Amino acid sequence: MTLIDTLTTSIVDIAGATWDIFAEAAPYLFLGFGIAGLLHAFVPDEKIVAYLGTSAGKVRSVVNAAFAGVPLPLCSCGVVPTAISLQKRGATRGATVSFLISTPETGVDSIAITYALLDPIMTIFRPLATFVTAVSAGILDNLLIKDKSSVLTTLQTIPLATSYDENTSCSCGGACGIPTPQGQSLSQRIYGGIKYAYVDLLGDISKWLIVGIVIAGIVSYAIPESMITSYLGGGIGSMLIMLVVGIPLYICATASTPLAAAFIAKGMSPGTAFVFLLAGPATNAATITMVAKFLGKRSAALYLASIVIFSIAFGLLLDFIYIKMGIEASSIVGHASEVLPDDVKTLFAIMMLPLIVNGIYHEMRE
Repeated sequence: MTLIDTLTTSIVDIAGATWDIFAEAAPYLFLGFGIAGLLHAFVPDEKIVAYLGTSAGKVRSVVNAAFAGVPLPLCSCGVVPTAISLQKRGATRGATVSFLISTPETGVDSIAITYALLDPIMTIFRPLATFVTAVSAGILDNLLIKDKSSVLTTLQTIPLATSYDENTSCSCGGACGIPTPQGQSLSQRIYGGIKYAYVDLLGDISKWLIVGIVIAGIVSYAIPESMITSYLGGGIGSMLIMLVVGIPLYICATASTPLAAAFIAKGMSPGTAFVFLLAGPATNAATITMVAKFLGKRSAALYLASIVIFSIAFGLLLDFIYIKMGIEASSIVGHASEVLPDDVKTLFAIMMLPLIVNGIYHEMRE
């Protein structure tokens, strides 16, 4: 076989693996984006802000922020302007940190794709771990770090789009606000929600989603299982490697899931993959820099330390759960989505393709 034949065969095989992953995810992506559109249309951000202020208390405001952030589909860089705006409008510092962690680590879209590509255990564990991490970090921030007038004064001078109209975008992908139409009819709200979900939001993450799925296809085809099991089979050492990879990397919760699924299928421990799922979406170099600038270095250090410590702790706990239950994670990855016939998956994949292309086109025009 010639080199050209070998390359052609490899490309075809990678394309096939990539399409299989995309088809598995497509129905749940469609559902997740639809729910995100409903949240956009019917949950105004003013309602969220009302529960995050100092009047709610140092603990309750943090818990409310975590609850508000878990279902929202905002990525790590895009959530920063939203979170800082919340503090500017009265949210406690701890609530701001809680929102910064809970929002990018998970969302309705990433929960749906987690069910499709991983398994029910990971689907439940992911938002629960996110919630606990966010609440713990927020409460510690409220108790250990006092608000300084200089920081608040700085925040008042930041030119933020507090209304977050539909043209607001951030430089690193991910929706930057929670734009909710006010004073509109039911049909206008539904149309706005659909546009937000399948044009604006999908456009924000389409590029990263495609990159994640293609890399997952390459991993599925090219990386031998022996390499994964040798270096990333489990334990704190493997998790530290994933932290080094995930913390500076910009990748959203939805796009990180296909990669995690591909790694687990190759023999990575579920706990090690989970460290990547938590640390990757919640952090990147740009986010850490912005948090340090606008909330202070101590809050940024606490924010980063909380993500590192809880990612490893929950990763170890998850490995223990799978071992205790006698479950081989690699053998059940993606099996939850088998309730849907292949024809249905293919149909949704075909439906999602033009939406993704349109989303990328709109994102490039902005």
